[in-house]
Amino acid sequence: MPEISRFFGIVIGVFYDDHNPPHFHARYQRHKATINIKELSIIEGKLPPRVFGLVIEWATIHQKELFKNWNLAKNQKPLKSIEPLK
Repeated sequence: MPEISRFFGIVIGVFYDDHNPPHFHARYQRHKATINIKELSIIEGKLPPRVFGLVIEWATIHQKELFKNWNLAKNQKPLKSIEPLK
């Protein structure tokens, strides 16, 4: 998974040639989730509640950048790193 951000042990990535709707992937320890960029809701998987809260806080701040990375991935272009949550 091409990594675009990492914070508090959470890894965020976007896959090339992935299916719609636009989404990103979050991993934390043994947990994984696929998160819809527009609705900021889990499509698949599960994260601990505190981790999910941090991911949604980060995604809310960077929603436009997430959409840009989604479009870059769809067009097979290099992804841009996104500032981690501090």
